[in-house]
Amino acid sequence: MRDDMAKTKATAQDFLSKMKLPEQETEATAPIAAAPANVEPRRTAGRTGLKHIGGYFDRDTVEKVAILRARLDLDNSQLIKRAIDELYSREGAARKFGDR
Repeated sequence: MRDDMAKTKATAQDFLSKMKLPEQETEATAPIAAAPANVEPRRTAGRTGLKHIGGYFDRDTVEKVAILRARLDLDNSQLIKRAIDELYSREGAARKFGDR
């Protein structure tokens, strides 16, 4: 064991400074200017103003959804909207005729 290692306590900063490469040392001494953030705009095409609605379903319900999507050539959002619209209109008609 070397004598100088036993006399001083190593710190994390000492370790990191010894790990720097020569080109990193010159970069570290130069002042760092804040680079402008190059943030890409979020992709919101088609979803602006919309709310996500989801759920957890058993295997039979998932199979029914898959069959309906294939037969009606709809995606999940279109299928759910169509089902909600039909259910909403039936409920409205039932209330008009006093069934509910």
